[in-house]
Amino acid sequence: MTTNSAPRQVIKPAGTEILYDNFRFAPATRVGNVVWVSGQVGIDAHMVPGDGMEAQARLAFQALKTALEAAGATMADIVELITFHIDLRGEMEDFAKVKDEFLPDRYPSWSAVGVTQLAMPELRVEVRAVAVIGSGSA
Repeated sequence: MTTNSAPRQVIKPAGTEILYDNFRFAPATRVGNVVWVSGQVGIDAHMVPGDGMEAQARLAFQALKTALEAAGATMADIVELITFHIDLRGEMEDFAKVKDEFLPDRYPSWSAVGVTQLAMPELRVEVRAVAVIGSGSA
């Protein structure tokens, strides 16, 4: 029996190995030209949350960008964006401002979900995405 399926690749950008080893999940997974990025949150390299929504959103999107690049994709290749918010009403404008910095055009499908809590009590937002490598090319 012959199969045409592509192998699954675990994507671990530098500095994220601890997540894979200790928490047992891949920061991103690539199969063929599709990349699934796990939820990224607004923490810095020392696991300290950013101060407020804009800072956390910027850190989360930077982590998303890093994971995509490690998989061979770009932000323009994102076809689906899913975000989880502690405060959908009060902070969406600040979040959208940062989102538009990272995704200025060729907008992906987007679902924003309100949640009561994230992995750490200080966290305001979590961002995950699906990308198709090469789909963002003009």
